[in-house]
Amino acid sequence: MNTPVQVGSSLFRPSSRLSAIGVSEILKITGLATELKRQGRGVIVLGTGEPDFDTPDHVKDAAARAMRSGATKYTALDGTPELKVAIRAKFKRDNGLDFAQDEITVAAGAKQVLFNAMMATLDAGDEVIIPTPYWVTYADIVLIAGGKPVLIPCQDANGFRLSADDLARAITPRTRWVVLNSPSNPSGAAYSEAAYRPIRDVLIAHPHVWLMVDDIYEHIVYDNFRFATPAAIEPSLQDRILTVNGVSKAYAMTGWRIGYAGGPSALIRAMAVVQSQSTSCPSSVSQAAAIAALNGPMDIVKERCRSFQARRDLVVAALNNIDGISCRVAEGAFYTFASCAGLIGRTTPDGQRIKSDTDFAEYLLRSADVAVVPGSAFGLAPYFRISYATSALELEEACRRIADATGRLQPREFT
Repeated sequence: MNTPVQVGSSLFRPSSRLSAIGVSEILKITGLATELKRQGRGVIVLGTGEPDFDTPDHVKDAAARAMRSGATKYTALDGTPELKVAIRAKFKRDNGLDFAQDEITVAAGAKQVLFNAMMATLDAGDEVIIPTPYWVTYADIVLIAGGKPVLIPCQDANGFRLSADDLARAITPRTRWVVLNSPSNPSGAAYSEAAYRPIRDVLIAHPHVWLMVDDIYEHIVYDNFRFATPAAIEPSLQDRILTVNGVSKAYAMTGWRIGYAGGPSALIRAMAVVQSQSTSCPSSVSQAAAIAALNGPMDIVKERCRSFQARRDLVVAALNNIDGISCRVAEGAFYTFASCAGLIGRTTPDGQRIKSDTDFAEYLLRSADVAVVPGSAFGLAPYFRISYATSALELEEACRRIADATGRLQPREFT
């Protein structure tokens, strides 16, 4: 990655920190699918983790009022006082967490919150435990900050959740953070209060380890699943937990770029230093919109959640009817993470052997015009992720194409 590249009469040399980091596989696949669509192919893209719904009108109206009233200037570095009040109220109302004003931070998306935290806390060689399958940005941010990602595979049999025993074995004197995402991207797996408790016990026994919890899909849960967050389960750990959230997923506000977190004031101050030298304050207009989202009615969020659940059920049922594919029923988010282990070794109509989940994803894009993301991109193979944040009609057609393409594979030969 840091090999010099000729640019005109000069050489451009990327920094060495980029050598272990590539462009997101999701973005690559989405980009290729978009290019195929531009060429006239009827590609169905199931790779993007973005709700297909529009931002609620009352949120857009709040942004318009802010612009008309002149709220278009710099704001306080890590969030306006008004937005922090709304975030504190949200944490209290939804999670039973009581944060002070100086224990709240706001950034340009939850991704920047994560980036600020890692940059503010990691020294070279510090370790960060990340269960897989995982959102790859976690590991890449750790690498950029000079840390070492420690990846722990989590199996389908355990609902893609981290076991306390695996966590305990992975902790070393250099461990700084454990990162947990519930409900999860890419698996949709979620931790109940009971599932969190064994992990809590391990953390209590290792006081040097901090916990970063990404709750961005908090409001997208199904089948009466009760969302839980660790800081509320074990108050004694609150002084080493950063609880990260945002408005992107629940309120269909991905482009507004507002993420937030609650945590110890010393950590929040250190994160503000990092942000002061990157983006400075988040967008003033987006902050006004986020206040309206957090303080507003939840009816539309619940209605959309029911729609996502219907789509989940549609996709899971369709995939489980395909020979060679199996898919667990996820507790939340808007992804399925299906195993294609039964297809490895089969042969495409043109004689190409499916050797991996990446091969299968490429085959679907090439022969069925369906774009999915291989599980290896998320650190666990052989699986593939489907984002069902699109219409039921598109999902039905995509599943029909996947079934048809899979049916054309020739059985593996045994010798």
